[in-house]
Amino acid sequence: MASFIEVPGGRLRVVDEGAGPPIVLVHAGIACLDSWDALAALLVAAGYRVVRYDARGWGRSATEDVAFSEPADLVAVLDAAGIGRAALVGNSRGGANAFDTAIVYPDRVAAVVGVAAGLGGFDGDVTPLEVELFTEMDRLESLDPPDPAAVAEIDLRVWVDGPGQPPTRVPAWIREAVRAWDEPLYAPGHVAGQRIRLDPPAAERLDELRVPVLAVAGALDPTEIAQIARHLEANAPQARAIVWPDVAHMIGMEVPDRLAGAIVEFLAPLPRWA
Repeated sequence: MASFIEVPGGRLRVVDEGAGPPIVLVHAGIACLDSWDALAALLVAAGYRVVRYDARGWGRSATEDVAFSEPADLVAVLDAAGIGRAALVGNSRGGANAFDTAIVYPDRVAAVVGVAAGLGGFDGDVTPLEVELFTEMDRLESLDPPDPAAVAEIDLRVWVDGPGQPPTRVPAWIREAVRAWDEPLYAPGHVAGQRIRLDPPAAERLDELRVPVLAVAGALDPTEIAQIARHLEANAPQARAIVWPDVAHMIGMEVPDRLAGAIVEFLAPLPRWA
C-alpha cells in the first residue's frame, strides 16, 4: 500500500509490502520506486518485508528548494515504518545513498546490496566512447531550458542500453518506462532541492562501512560501475563483488529473478534483523 510521509521541506511516497526482515529499495536517478516492481514481489515472496520510496524530487515525491540529506530521508522512511534496522538495496544513485547511510547511521543498517551502484568520491576510468556520451549528456543537461526528450534519450543510450549497445538489447517496455520516469526530471519548473553531499565522501571512508556488502554490476554498463564493485570488494571490510556479463545499469528490471536470487542468498546467513 502506498502512503506519504513528511520530511523537512518535502514529502515522500512510500510503498510497504510483505512481512519479515525489512529490506529498503532505493531507486536509480533515472527511475522511481516503480522500477522495483518485479524485484519487490520476488523478495516479498521470499519472506521479506519490502519498503521502497520515491526520493524527493522523483516520482510522486516532492521537495521545496531546500538543502537536504538523502541518508536522513532514508532514516525518516525507516522511522515512519517503525523499522529499527534494514538491509538496503540501492541502484545507481540509490546505491551511493545506501553506502552513505550505512556510514552515517551504522546502527540502522544490517547490510547493503549495491546494484550498479555509485560511490561518492570515486573516480574511475572511462573509455573514449563513454567520454563522448557523457560530454553530450552534460551539454544537453546544461541547456537552458533543457529538452527533456533529448536528455532522456541519451540517458537511455548510456544507462539502459549500455554504451555502444543497440536500443533493441532490452525489451522496449524497459526503455519506455525509464523514459517516462526520466523526462519529468528536466521539465520546466521541476524542483529537485539541494542535496547535501557526505564530506569526506564514502570512497574515503570505506573502513567505516562495517556491514556486509554485496556489489552487483553489469559488464555492459559504463566502465566505472564494475570498477566501483571491485573497489568495494578490495577495500570495504566485508564486501563481495559480482559482475554479470550480459546486463547494464537497470539490473532489477533486466533480470529481477537473478538479482532476487543473489540478494536472498547473500542475506540468508545473516542474523535476523527488524
